[in-house]
Amino acid sequence: MYNPDVEKADRTEMESLQLTRLQTAVSNVFENVLFYQEKFDELGITPKDIKHLSDVTKLPFTKKQDLLEQYPFGLFAVPMEKVTRIHGSSGTSGKPTIVGYTKNDIENWSVIVARAIVTAGGRKSDIFHNAYGYGLFTGGLGLHYGAEKLGATTIPISGGNTDRQITIINDFKPRGICGTPSYVLNIAEKMEEMGIDPDDNGLEYGIFGAEPWSEEMRAILEKKLKLKAIDIYGLSEIMGPGVAIECHEAQDGLHIADDHFLVEVINPDTLEPVVDGVIGELVFTSLSKEALPIIRYRTGDLASISREKCKCGRTTTRMSRIKGRTDDMIIVKGVNVFPSEIERVLLQVDGLGPHYQIHLVKKGSMDHIELHVEIENDFYHKINRDLMHADVHKLKKVVQYHLKNSCLVTMDIVVNMPKTIQRSEGKAIRIVNKRNNATLSI
Repeated sequence: MYNPDVEKADRTEMESLQLTRLQTAVSNVFENVLFYQEKFDELGITPKDIKHLSDVTKLPFTKKQDLLEQYPFGLFAVPMEKVTRIHGSSGTSGKPTIVGYTKNDIENWSVIVARAIVTAGGRKSDIFHNAYGYGLFTGGLGLHYGAEKLGATTIPISGGNTDRQITIINDFKPRGICGTPSYVLNIAEKMEEMGIDPDDNGLEYGIFGAEPWSEEMRAILEKKLKLKAIDIYGLSEIMGPGVAIECHEAQDGLHIADDHFLVEVINPDTLEPVVDGVIGELVFTSLSKEALPIIRYRTGDLASISREKCKCGRTTTRMSRIKGRTDDMIIVKGVNVFPSEIERVLLQVDGLGPHYQIHLVKKGSMDHIELHVEIENDFYHKINRDLMHADVHKLKKVVQYHLKNSCLVTMDIVVNMPKTIQRSEGKAIRIVNKRNNATLSI
């Protein structure tokens, strides 16, 4: 462990630390952020009302829309001369949500990520291949500073230029790699095409996040790269990557950095807390952030939490892997459909590759899903490259059947040739909205 005293702390001791830091954070925003002053006044509360950890429920929620409305610096709690760095959301349209960091914030973040890398199986002696994008997006620099804090030899290769990525992996033999799962899958497939034996790549663990991915995707990555695939979680609005991560021993829930983040799970409709083990919307309060401390941030991510001790020895709160998002949920004919569930089903069907896109279309006045999938190369040659082959028709029926059973919605299946669906150079484009004669990629 990177910091056993924290990671194995007694629950009572940790909650005492969380309360002290929560009280400091609440006082900070009350004194320095007009937005929160007004919210507190509306609720008739002051920092003195936070006497117990459970009193966090008295505080107002913060939503992404609040950050957009306070753009760019309205939620900052320190003057600009104390802001060392600015990051922003990775949105593809409109203005990003802006977050700031003091020098102390950057140091804390580096320690959090260093701890996360060790939790994933990383060591100080590692060569660490960082294929996350650098820039306003928090992924690249977040993992970079954490790896350097750990003492690992860090390769800041960023995303894209896949041939160069493969050259570096072959020549440098990094022990660890990080990136979005869809892009690292792209790397793995190109390595396969080049006849590179995964036993020779040197990789032992991969840290993947920034987009939803399923257990089936984990199995594919582990098979293709001969590594242990670890899920990492974070949002720029809270801090960035490192808020939580799986341990390599159990891969059973993501360990939250409890000393820096207070987690709640609420019913997204009633906004009431749910008990541990029940899936709801994750809500985070930053406990140590100085530049942009955030109170009860509604993430939109759906998961559950557990406070049971993990077999790795850590006592930190664990969150389940993300089950979906409140804002990427697709409602078709009154049924809630999550892209992550579609992926889970697809990756269990023989003959299909791991690449797909969900096209939202109109059939008359009704919304409909047109699911574009890609067949594996071996299957393509088996049917003599004929997409009208009877076996393709059977494959469509199999996919439709399993998706209807799992998602309760009938989808049109469009089968594509191998390597024709757009590959990821960063975050994968999974949903394409073609309703109302508009095309919007999400």
